[in-house]
Amino acid sequence: MTFQRRVQDVLDELVATGAETGLQVAVHHRGRRVVDAAAGVADGTTGRPVTSQTLFFGFSTAKGAAALIAHLLVRNGLVGYDTPVAEVWPEFGVHGKETATLRQVLTHTVGVPAMPGGLGPGDLADWPRVCAAIAGAEPRWPPGTRTGYHSFTFGFLIGEIARRVTGQPVRRLLHDWVAAPLGIDGELYFGVPPAGLARIARLEDAEPHPDEQDEQDERDRILAPWERRPRASMGNDPDFLQADVPSVGTFTARGMATVYAAIVDGRLIAADQLAELSAVAFEGTDQVFGNPARLAMGYPLGRVGAPADEAPTTFGWPGGGGGYAYADPATGTSFAVAKNRLTPDFATAQRLSDMVRAEFDTTSNSVG
Repeated sequence: MTFQRRVQDVLDELVATGAETGLQVAVHHRGRRVVDAAAGVADGTTGRPVTSQTLFFGFSTAKGAAALIAHLLVRNGLVGYDTPVAEVWPEFGVHGKETATLRQVLTHTVGVPAMPGGLGPGDLADWPRVCAAIAGAEPRWPPGTRTGYHSFTFGFLIGEIARRVTGQPVRRLLHDWVAAPLGIDGELYFGVPPAGLARIARLEDAEPHPDEQDEQDERDRILAPWERRPRASMGNDPDFLQADVPSVGTFTARGMATVYAAIVDGRLIAADQLAELSAVAFEGTDQVFGNPARLAMGYPLGRVGAPADEAPTTFGWPGGGGGYAYADPATGTSFAVAKNRLTPDFATAQRLSDMVRAEFDTTSNSVG
């Protein structure tokens, strides 16, 4: 049985048992797409089926594309990893953020993890307002000294740096520098054009996890509830879907897997830059969630749910609700799963990525 068939059988099982409603999986190995599978329905109210062309709103899984824009800025000589943010965005250089660098943005160590100024989801489409609030924010720790998950601010930080040095909005750079050259135009967006809205899967909330029902100590948490726990209502809002919010995005699994494949196979990033961006750049305790964090530049290192003895050769982003995408330079693979049932865990992503690891870890030395 082919690997494509085995993955398809798992997707069909997940839908049949009710664990998932609709999902896609794509896998590349050494320059070749080896899995492009889909199952279930994109919209539970209409029964519209999921196909390989269905778009999924992916929450933080899209941070991988935002980080890539930063690396392409460096590739093109527009900034360096150690360029102070305030050098290109002068308003940012206040309250101790004067020395903050692009490298620190990529490692979530700048110190502005929460959306400042009381801004909420409905404000995120106002790019100037959001960026002004972030620029004027006081950091929670001296930049570069600690790390903490920058849930929504991450994408705006990268996007405004990019806008300042190119004059273009980040959604345009994503199209011109990534989607169009890779032949995935229409499969990767920060802000979906109106014509694409009908292709998007409708998200649905899974039953809340017992731990998620406890709302105590909300005032002591760094992130607001909407920043910390995604809800289907956000990803189903047409206005939000069309907004340029580059910490989240809309894509096909095939499109996202293609992006990660192009990072590791040299189409977008040279080998020396790949080695730099995928190396350990910061280790510490995440100040937002309290977990040990090991970060490359723009990406967590290591697979979600991987055993402790597995070498952390992958880099990529899980997303709230259970989506996931990553690259593994050691095996020449890239992987993406997109789905519309927002689960509180990564059981589906872990099961599928375990299959990928088992399939290609043993063959990577013999396949050219």
